[in-house]
Amino acid sequence: MKRVGVLLLGALPVIAAGVYLAVPDDSADSADTASSVSSSSQATDKSARDDAKDRAEEEREADDALIADLPPGLAAPAKKELAQQLVSSAENSTTKWRTAYGSIEDVGDGDGYTAGIVGFCTGTHDLLMLVERYTEAHPDNGLAKYLPALREVDGSDSHEGLDPGFTAAWPAEAELPAFRAAQEEERDRVYFEPAVRLAKLDGLGTLGQFVYYDAMVFHGPDTDAEGFYGLRERAMAKARTPGQGGSEKAYLDTFLDVREQAMRDKRPGIDTSRVDTAQRRFLAAGNMELATPLVWEMYGDTYRVP
Repeated sequence: MKRVGVLLLGALPVIAAGVYLAVPDDSADSADTASSVSSSSQATDKSARDDAKDRAEEEREADDALIADLPPGLAAPAKKELAQQLVSSAENSTTKWRTAYGSIEDVGDGDGYTAGIVGFCTGTHDLLMLVERYTEAHPDNGLAKYLPALREVDGSDSHEGLDPGFTAAWPAEAELPAFRAAQEEERDRVYFEPAVRLAKLDGLGTLGQFVYYDAMVFHGPDTDAEGFYGLRERAMAKARTPGQGGSEKAYLDTFLDVREQAMRDKRPGIDTSRVDTAQRRFLAAGNMELATPLVWEMYGDTYRVP
């Protein structure tokens, strides 16, 4: 609806010009009429936007109230720590996720440099957002000078303007508590909190919340077919969420099917351990609350959380 309104407003000057040429003697009246119509349309459009904003705020408040009455799930401190260990085993091949603040390498996946605790990438916009937000709070940081280059390579696997210094500047900055905190804040803002919130609204328990979170980290918070929100839409077209009255296990099975296929479509031959020998294993065992002890495999290595 909003886009239609923009198109109509864009057409009004053309209509007014046509009237002016056809009836030159009434040009003033025509201009006044066109101006009145334009003002009215703009007022209507603004009113519609305000109404939509109010409805969105009301819906969010209702969602907040619903979530407030639910168990903390993956947001409980111990479960959140477990979630970081699980993700780190896939992203950094260790459950000691705090050792990864300074990690940086190009893993050859087309996303440029992958760095930090959840694999922020120079080619997928999230690393750029992290450095931009960090620089707003700490203008003199050691990564700020690479912002022009980061903006240029965003969306590609290019290293132009980053080599050779960026791979040394990143771990050096990661020695600072402020940058470590910035990584955690960005992880929560972009990935963890939106994933857990939506999973709870979909009626998913702790395991389902982790399934969403890990998919958000890997596929990105995008609405296209290969992004997290696109995957969710495709899964919901095949199975109902618990919030819609469906089976939690059946829905998660479907979501993991859709996700795994998307992983293979993007990178043929990819190791899908994070789905096959971790999340599917927990789901098959009926561990919907992600209770410990946990045992899983990642890329041939076995991990245990007592």
